[in-house]
Parts: sequence; C-alpha cells; structure tokens
Amino acid sequence: MTTAAVEDLLRELTPQVLGGLVRRHGQFEGCEDAVQEAAAAAAVQWPAEGVPDSPRGWLTTVASRRLIDQMRSDHARRERESATAAEAAPEEVPGTDDTLVLLFLCCHPTLTAASQTALTLRAVGGLTTAEIARAFLVPEATMAARISRAKQRIKAAGSTFSLPAEAEREERLRVVLHVLYLIFNEGYTASSGRELDRPDLAREAIRLARMARAQLPEDGEATGLLALMLLTHARREARTTAAGDLVPLDEQDRARWDRALIDEGTELAKASLAAPALGPYQLQAAIAATHADAATAAETDWRQVHAAYLILERIAPNPMVTLNRAVALAETQGPRAGLALLSTLDGDERMAAHHRLLSVRAHLLEKAADPSGAYELYRRAAKSTASLAEQRYLESRASRVRP
Repeated sequence: MTTAAVEDLLRELTPQVLGGLVRRHGQFEGCEDAVQEAAAAAAVQWPAEGVPDSPRGWLTTVASRRLIDQMRSDHARRERESATAAEAAPEEVPGTDDTLVLLFLCCHPTLTAASQTALTLRAVGGLTTAEIARAFLVPEATMAARISRAKQRIKAAGSTFSLPAEAEREERLRVVLHVLYLIFNEGYTASSGRELDRPDLAREAIRLARMARAQLPEDGEATGLLALMLLTHARREARTTAAGDLVPLDEQDRARWDRALIDEGTELAKASLAAPALGPYQLQAAIAATHADAATAAETDWRQVHAAYLILERIAPNPMVTLNRAVALAETQGPRAGLALLSTLDGDERMAAHHRLLSVRAHLLEKAADPSGAYELYRRAAKSTASLAEQRYLESRASRVRP
C-alpha cells in the first residue's frame, strides 16, 4: 500500500481507535497521545512491511501498550513492550464506532472555538500538531500548547466519555457542526497567507462532515452541512486563474465546476429540506444548490436566493447573512436597494472595517455608477484583509474603476 493510501486509512481508523481506548481507560489526554504514537509508527512501518490483516486491531494493541507504558512511567519497560507490541496478536476490538462521542468531547463547551477546532483536527482528523499549526499559520509550539490546554480543560471539567444527556445533545451537536463549518471555511477561503484556499483543510472538513452525517443520517442539519460543503467545494477549480488570482462567482467558467460533487450535494440538499425542522445549514445548502443549478450567472434565480436569505435571517440572525441578502436584493431590486440594506450594518461592531462589508459596498457602488466611491472602498477593503489573493483581487477592482 502506498504512503498516501496508508495516511488515508490512518485518518479513518484513528478516531475509532481513540474512541475505543478512551471508553476503556477513561484518560483522554493519555489515550490521544498513545494513539498518535501508534499512528506515527504505522505510517513508517505499513508502507514498508505491508498493512496487517487487522489494522484497527494493530493500532489498538500498539496504542494500548504505549498507554500502559505512560501510566507506569517505566522507561525500560516501555522500550521492551514497545518493541514487541507490533508483533502481538491484536486485542479484541469492539464493534462500536465512538467517533460521534469523540466529536462531542472535542467540542466540549468549556473550550474556545479555536481550541475546539484544533482538538477536533488532532483527535478526530488525525492531523499532526505541525500540520494544524501550518494550516492556521501559527508556530507549532503555540498550537501544541493550545491542544494541551484543551485536553487539560476537558479533564478538569470531569467529562465522561459518553454522549451528552438528551437535554443538551441538540445544543452540543450544533457546536460540533459549527466547528466543522469553521474548518471548512478556513480551507475554502484562508483568512491569511498567499493562497486563496487550503484545499487539504477543506477536504478534511468534508471527510469529518461525512463521518458526522453517517452517525446521524436523519439529522437535517448534519445532512445540510455536508451538502453545503460539497456544493461550495465543487467550485474550487474555477475560483482562481492559473496565476492564483481570484475569480468571482459571476465570472467563473462553470464548465470547470465538479459536476459529481454538485449532483451529490444537490441530492443531499433536497434530502435535508425534508427534515421536520429547518436550520441554517439546510438553507445555506439550498442557496448553494440554486447557484449550482444555473447554467450561467445570468440565469441565477435571485428571487429564490433572496427568499432563502430572508428565512435564514429570521431563524439565525447574523450580519454576514444580511450582507449576502443585500447582494441578492441588489440583483432583484437594483444596487441602491442593496446599499440601503447594507447601511443597517453600519452600527454593528462585528462588521466595523470588515473587508467583506467594504468590498460588497464597493461592488454595489460600482453597479450604481459611482466609480469614485467604489474606488475608495475597494482600496480600504484591500488593506483590511490578510489574504494576499483577496488583496490582489480588490486592488485590481479598484484599478478598474479608478476615476
């Protein structure tokens, strides 16, 4: 098996093995470290010597032995047991998959969103600390400390390895889905750096969303989130030029969109809307499906998009939702109507000097034949984003309308 195939297999098995160990031993921090060590050993051994007949059992055995080593704090014994662990018969592996329980644990409410995201990528995603640090452009030591603090806070909170009580399960699930949403967004449009996106991070979010949906096939929001990710990721190849410059949605070559992802995402979006309750991810997936259904930008059903944003704004008020509704409103009632709606965000501290508000306002001023106003706002927007790809795009728009 190739190294890449082994890495894919390990990412699939790591959360299953970790869940089994935590359920058995009840030590999240120690179990997580032991599983990561076992996965690192497998990453070296399996491509060279072949994947064992029971790869999950192999990982469970090795990780269990490493955990015992840690608990006994006996270096000599650790060396002896580690040397024989890979040769031992696999321990009995439980048939249950504790991935969902593990996701709930990593998204514990005592943690910050940043810590929830990092811990999810580490424990459930199987990414190394170095990989997570690179994804979020922070030093590895900083990310290691963040993950360590997160595990310590979970331990201090006295959390047990079990699904939350029914009364809080729904709320905790929303946190899990939100963390996966944040991971995908950072992968789809990086908040900083030279590249517009980080496709490896987006793909990991999709993989985790598939995992969550497999555990909760009847949950409309879990299905809607996966649909939204697939429909959005389908546009990736058309979002940049060969030089890496950003291409806006209305100028993209739709022949380059991934039709297989669109078809799958559209079916999931439809399925999610059949759920008894309606949530924000289902509505966002419906909006993405409407865009995907249009053969050209001119054929987009903007009235349907605007209607969906109106509902979304009602059930999940958010300044970004209002901003996106302003774009749809401008397409149906003209740029001045969109600008009037944007003005309602001027007093929102969350949007103060945000490059998205500045750039959308500039876009609508350009459509309203106000090149001078558009120029100034495009320039301000370019200075307000840390993404170099977005900076280049906004500067090019400014140059195009410069009086």
